[in-house]
Amino acid sequence: MTRFEEQKPDDGDILYLEDTDIPLPEQLNPSTRYIHFKTIARGGKAIIQSCRDRFLGRTICYKQLKSEFRDNKVEQLRFLREARISALLQHPATIPTYDLGRDLRGDLYFTMKLVHGYTLREVLDYRERYDLGQMLSIIIQVGQALAYAHTHGVIHRDIKPENILVGPYGEVLLMDWGLAKVWARGIEDGVIEPLTKQISTSAVDNSVTGLGGLEGTVTYMSPEQLQRDPGINGRSDIFSLGVVLYEVVTGTTPAEAETVLEMQEKILKEQPAPPSSRLRMKVPSLLDVLIMSCLAKSPDDRPDDCLEIVRLLQEID
Repeated sequence: MTRFEEQKPDDGDILYLEDTDIPLPEQLNPSTRYIHFKTIARGGKAIIQSCRDRFLGRTICYKQLKSEFRDNKVEQLRFLREARISALLQHPATIPTYDLGRDLRGDLYFTMKLVHGYTLREVLDYRERYDLGQMLSIIIQVGQALAYAHTHGVIHRDIKPENILVGPYGEVLLMDWGLAKVWARGIEDGVIEPLTKQISTSAVDNSVTGLGGLEGTVTYMSPEQLQRDPGINGRSDIFSLGVVLYEVVTGTTPAEAETVLEMQEKILKEQPAPPSSRLRMKVPSLLDVLIMSCLAKSPDDRPDDCLEIVRLLQEID
């Protein structure tokens, strides 16, 4: 029995006639639509809560920008961009966005599907319970979501196990488009991103994002992302997906270091050891070659697109 199969629906997950046939009031008050808030997580800029949608009778996810950023135009733009990108990317492996607005205090919020499951990071903590085929099926679905996003001109820029959710019924969802890159109309090669984050450079942490104005998570960042390349494209996400795939196969990331700066140096200059050299078990040669191709320092040496990665992963026995 896998960890996913152990999950059972509780009474709150069962649909009843009394819930589906509640009359909708003639006069609707949007300010009282969401009730029964429960905090799920608090980030540096936003609060994520579960709540009840009174109009539709369902429990959803409610993400709100913190009050202290009410007058911060940069953070407001970031928040709006995340909500709209999430809403516009309508793929089975992305989380549906339902609503965008301001509460009575003027704070921005958007609502989305509340999904139960485990992050890929949590799955990797129990990786001995799953065979290679199960793990690769997760990456295949992430690859398909990325292919869809890239076709629509969106680069995720923060691919990591923490942003991949695995549900109990086979769902795989690529989450958190808060660092996604999009371009203005008429821009073909991209522009320098004006919205930046700063981080400490004292130690490596998988949750650390940004480095001297960079966007992303250092451990999973591509060389061109580290170098602030204004022409960054979908092959940067391919590099990050390669790092995740390397970790899925070996249990470690290609580059390991004690400080962010050391990590940056290794990603830029050191060639990682092939996954097959780090395991006693046999790694399929096609998988070994594919991972190393994704981790190529030059974007031109990586697979052309994520659909190519998906196709090759599907060929592995």
